[in-house]
Amino acid sequence: MTNPPSTSRPAAFLDRDGVLNVDHNYVHRPEDLEWVPGARRAVARLNEQGFLVIVVTNQSGVGRGYYTEADVDRFHARLQADLAEDGAHIDAFYICPFHRDATVERYRHPDHPDRKPNPGMILRAAADWNVDLAGSFMVGDKNSDIEAARAAGVPGWLFEGGDLDAFIAARLPL
Repeated sequence: MTNPPSTSRPAAFLDRDGVLNVDHNYVHRPEDLEWVPGARRAVARLNEQGFLVIVVTNQSGVGRGYYTEADVDRFHARLQADLAEDGAHIDAFYICPFHRDATVERYRHPDHPDRKPNPGMILRAAADWNVDLAGSFMVGDKNSDIEAARAAGVPGWLFEGGDLDAFIAARLPL
């Protein structure tokens, strides 16, 4: 992770499972990482175009006791290592382990402000990183991602599969 910028920059807020990596249900082991086609190039493109790249991901598997926040950190380290091979990086990861049905007591919450479709992770990242929300966007694979983007005041783009780089490139200004 790099240090937050002193000047305002736009951000590409990306969901993780189903956008960056193939969603195999509760993916958390680094060896189970399978990149979505074009995802690594998409992150590199966003880096090159001056966007902060910020992952905002619900991780109810932590709250359900399937894996730990340390497991999520290890998975994210693998994402970063793979991206570094392409000269790319993710600036920050925001996770929400909270869920109304969490079996781990400290993560049980009826409607946590960070859990998408709520905009908490986006708004927190925007404040932490001095994000220019007017030039930012969110890419997600679920309606809850798009609802979170809308609630945070940024456009939300629904990614339904295919090549992520082509999807993003088609939506960015030249």
